[in-house]
Amino acid sequence: MADFGIKRFGGYVPRLRIDRSHIADAHKWMAPNLRGQAKGARAFVSWDEDAVTMAVEAARDCLDGRKADGIEAVYVASTSLPYADLQHASLVASALRLPTGIASSDIGFSQRAGTSGLLQALKAGEDALFIASDAPVAKPASTQELSYGAGAAAFLLGSDDVVARLLGAASVTAPFVDHFRGAQSRYDYFWEERWVRDEGYAKLAPAAIKAALAKAGVAVADITHFVMPSMQRGAADAVAKKVGFGGKPADGLENGVGYAGAAHVLLMLANVLDTAAPGDKILVAGFGQGADALVFEVTEAIQNAKPRRGVAGAITDGISTDSYMRMLSFYNGVDLEWGMRSEKDSKTALTEQYRSDDQISGLIAGKCGKCSTIQFPQIEYCVNPECNAPATQFEDYSLVDEPSQVLTYTADWLSFHPAPPLYIGFVQFDNGARILMEVVDVGADGLDVGTPLKLTFRIKERDRARGYNRYFWKAAPAGAAGA
Repeated sequence: MADFGIKRFGGYVPRLRIDRSHIADAHKWMAPNLRGQAKGARAFVSWDEDAVTMAVEAARDCLDGRKADGIEAVYVASTSLPYADLQHASLVASALRLPTGIASSDIGFSQRAGTSGLLQALKAGEDALFIASDAPVAKPASTQELSYGAGAAAFLLGSDDVVARLLGAASVTAPFVDHFRGAQSRYDYFWEERWVRDEGYAKLAPAAIKAALAKAGVAVADITHFVMPSMQRGAADAVAKKVGFGGKPADGLENGVGYAGAAHVLLMLANVLDTAAPGDKILVAGFGQGADALVFEVTEAIQNAKPRRGVAGAITDGISTDSYMRMLSFYNGVDLEWGMRSEKDSKTALTEQYRSDDQISGLIAGKCGKCSTIQFPQIEYCVNPECNAPATQFEDYSLVDEPSQVLTYTADWLSFHPAPPLYIGFVQFDNGARILMEVVDVGADGLDVGTPLKLTFRIKERDRARGYNRYFWKAAPAGAAGA
């Protein structure tokens, strides 16, 4: 039987960063003790990012423009999915233009949803795309507000050109409650740290790890990389010591990312794979109501499987802000007075959204079969006045990965926008297409005519009255969020 495992991998980290000292300073009047824990920077999502948009971006980094015709299933794991009853994997699959004949599933409700879901997908043995994406929300002035972050990781699974084959895995399931969040609650409730460390991490994780190593036929001395995230400082080091791992655990990505919930363990794995060498053995452990442990061996194929940008590239490409209120607003932690311009109905016509799904989710333009003019959106006739060929002659043409630049732009402070100013203008694609689009993740340097752009999948508009997000593509300065 052919080896089965990870064929490709990728990651995404939101571009926005805030130094933890700014968070601590905002609370020093009532929680001065936070200052001692405020080291480094954490990532946070913009108002138009969530687990869905981050999942799409991580998958784009993983697939790097390759066709996904062979994928039989897509999975999305998260504890911060925006809907209680609407499948998110279908939204991700649509944006990635995956075949409609695939299976799709959401996985959640535990910090080890990432490892448990990945393990089940590996056991299924189908060519699949597995994505973990999370942006946990913390109560203001809590230690979690300092330590949390956001991010996503994606893995293409299969049996051809495997870069990391699964040697063995094991799980331990236990009703151990280290923290919980009620179905109607916004924030997690945490139990005493020493109890969680001594009775949870120190006992459940080693049990799963020892069983996985035995199944893999691998000694702990043979492990090159130990990947285990933790919401508690030092927990991974303690587990590593207890199982006899003599090296240093993998980078926890505390600086530049922060703890990204159920996605964090796989974000760390994607980061390790980016620099791993053939023959390396990787031990991955996830914790939450028990523990999972997976043992991988890196193959020669790793040398030809680099992601488009990778986790390290996403971390490097950050935009710093010193505004704690900005982060709080994006996480709906404060109710600001936006004025009358914000009082508009954002109801989505679900019928038209479905009918135009290909064009909207996949940004599919039409390429005229007669004159080759590319236009978006597709209308009944070619927009070239010298052609006017009917739409029946159009060929579908995705603009998602096409090079582009700023043709015109304006920074609008008058229109309502959750992150003013609203940057909007014409995006000129190298293939001749031109679209009026919103531009996001604009740093201190601003925009200029000719600024290179890339596209990124985002929330176009939030219908706060009904709790529905409308997704679309936006432009971002090249090297920013997006490919």
